[in-house]
Amino acid sequence: MKNSVGRVRGWIETGGTVSGNGSGAGGGASGRHLNRRGFLKRVVQAGALLGVPYVIPGAALGKDGAVAASERIVLGGIGIGNRGGYVLGCFLHEPDLQCVAICDVRAARRKAVKEMVDGRYGTQDCVTYSDMRELLARQDIDAVLIATGPNWHALASTLAANAGKDVYCEKPCTKTIAESLTLATTFRRTGRVFQAGTQRRSLPNFAFAVYLANHGKLGKLHTLHAHPGGLGAKMSGWPAKAVEPDASQVDWDMYLGPAAWRPFDGRLDGFNFEKGGGMVGGGCLEWGSHCVDICQWANDSDATAPVEYEPKDGQLHARYANGVKLIMRNDGWLGLGSCPVRFEGETGWVETGDDGEIAASDASLLVGRGKKIGGYPADFHVRDFLDCVKTRGQTRTNADIACYAHIACHAANVALYLNRKVVFDPVKNEFIGDEAANRLRSEALREPWRL
Repeated sequence: MKNSVGRVRGWIETGGTVSGNGSGAGGGASGRHLNRRGFLKRVVQAGALLGVPYVIPGAALGKDGAVAASERIVLGGIGIGNRGGYVLGCFLHEPDLQCVAICDVRAARRKAVKEMVDGRYGTQDCVTYSDMRELLARQDIDAVLIATGPNWHALASTLAANAGKDVYCEKPCTKTIAESLTLATTFRRTGRVFQAGTQRRSLPNFAFAVYLANHGKLGKLHTLHAHPGGLGAKMSGWPAKAVEPDASQVDWDMYLGPAAWRPFDGRLDGFNFEKGGGMVGGGCLEWGSHCVDICQWANDSDATAPVEYEPKDGQLHARYANGVKLIMRNDGWLGLGSCPVRFEGETGWVETGDDGEIAASDASLLVGRGKKIGGYPADFHVRDFLDCVKTRGQTRTNADIACYAHIACHAANVALYLNRKVVFDPVKNEFIGDEAANRLRSEALREPWRL
């Protein structure tokens, strides 16, 4: 009995790691590390077995305002750069969230983000990885924040869903129409929660403008306007080669992941869409994945996309099956901040952007607009994701919604690249009678990666 007691107490004190093939710190692919909920349950069971109480810190049980460990969502971060660092900060502010691991192909970034996380909790417990597959193999992690380069977004999200993780993924979430469809199918099949990082869906000024549009306050809707962030879609070029760093410091091969191989060019930050091959440049995808998404919402078109796309007079003109026009344009806005949208109906119009202001054809339309919030914070969007992780509900920008908002942008880029009108079937998800356009719906992934 003494030996049995010693083994049980030892198991408790080591965090519940099963001896033999587990890893007490990492809980990797071969480990059998219990998650936090299971650990607390087994601690209580072990105390009953021994006939003695085992003291658990009050904070772990939710005393003094703390969230009980069994109620916390355990998070891992993947590819946490500039934008990812901001969003991770929003996650770390939430009391029912605990980040336990981060992954990056850059050693310096791993160190910096670990310090950020450990500083939040006053510990040294955040585990670092250079290969996301090791992080995804951990059974204690409930959800992941994916903020890698766009070449990884769709594949990392599907790998995470297949590993049983819920996903908050920065945008653009996909690089092609085919990736968009796979993303939606994967999250429907796995039942995992997905939130695209298009946080303007969770901001009150955009929500109010959408309310006016799809509740008839502007009369019959006829035209939507979106700022795409650029209209210069082009194919990838070949960069000047730089000296490739040692893989222990920057793993360039893993950085590229499924993207076509190219020489290391020294650029590891910013919106480097060219790393993925295929349709790149400003195009309609960067801000388009925000602004077109809001227009989709305003037209009640979250489950479809426009059926026609045509470059015209420096703009991209699209049309939905219900006759509503979508115009993607860079110029002519009222100056209400970045990522502006405008909705026009037979009796009125409304325009808004990132400064939180709303302009309308008549002041009476703005009655009840609520408190102004400028600066496009992600906090509300992060909170929506965490609430849905707990309830298993659908987020404001779930994988199906993200799928068609991105398809609208990808189809617009196809029209821009071909420099002509294309006609799209959003049921079959193919261009009608257009072999050249259909070839641009997808691109090959580099070995050994598969969606």
